[in-house]
Amino acid sequence: MARKQSLWLWGAAFAAYLFLYLPLVIVVVYSFNDSKLNAEWVGFTTKWYVMLLEDAAMLKAAGNSLMIGLVSSFFATIFGTLAGIAMHRFRLRLLPFLVLTPIAIPELLTGVSLLIFFVLINMTLGLVSIIIAHVAFSIGFVAIVVRARMQGMDDSLVEAARDLGASPWQAFRLITLPQILPGIIAGALMAFTLSIDDFVITFFVAGVGASTLPLQIYSMIKIAVTPEVNAISTLLMLLTLALIAIATKLSPSAMKTNA
Repeated sequence: MARKQSLWLWGAAFAAYLFLYLPLVIVVVYSFNDSKLNAEWVGFTTKWYVMLLEDAAMLKAAGNSLMIGLVSSFFATIFGTLAGIAMHRFRLRLLPFLVLTPIAIPELLTGVSLLIFFVLINMTLGLVSIIIAHVAFSIGFVAIVVRARMQGMDDSLVEAARDLGASPWQAFRLITLPQILPGIIAGALMAFTLSIDDFVITFFVAGVGASTLPLQIYSMIKIAVTPEVNAISTLLMLLTLALIAIATKLSPSAMKTNA
C-alpha cells in the first residue's frame, strides 16, 4: 500500500514538473529552429541569436531592462530591508499593511494608480518613472524575505553586543547584518527578477522611447512568435538561473560568516 502511494506521489510530482518546465524546454529548443513560422522543427541553426545581437531595438530594450532592474533592485533592497527590520522589531499594525499592500493589489490597479500619480505631479514618463514604479512594488517582496530571516535570528546576540558597549550601528553591522545577509541577497534577486520580467505596470508608466524587453517582446509577438523571441526568452532564462546560482553560492558563505 505504501509503495503504491509513493509511486502515485512520484507520478503526480513528475506530471506537475513536466507541466511547468516542458514549455520552457520547448522555447529553448525552438530558439534553434531554422524556420520563421516556428510551427514545426526544420533544422538546427544559431542565426536567430546572431540576428538578436544585430537588432538595435532589442539591444536597446535589453540595456534599459538591465539598467532599470539593477537600479530599482538596489533601492528596493535598501528600503525593503529597512522595512523588514522595522516590521520585526516594532510590531506596528499599520506598517505591515503599508508595506505589503502593493503585493496584494492587482498589477493592473497598481499601474493605473502610478500613472495617475505621475500625471498629477506632472512627471514626464520614461525610464525614471519605470524605476520608481518598480521600486514601489518590489519593496514588499524584499521586506517579506528579510522579515522572515529576522524571525529566525537570535535577538539576544544584539542585546549582548549592546551590553558590551557596541553602538546601535556596530551591533547592526557586526551582528544583525551578517545574519540577515542571505535574506537580503534573496530579496535583491527577487526584486531584480520581478523588475526585468514586469510587463503590466511598465506598460502604463513607460513613456515614448522607454522600451524594455517585455514591452519589446510584446510588440514583436503581435504578428507572430518568431524564433528570435524564443532566443531572447532563452537568454533571459539563463540570466535568471545564473543569478539564482550566484545567490545560492553566496548564501552559505554568509552563513559561515555568522558562525
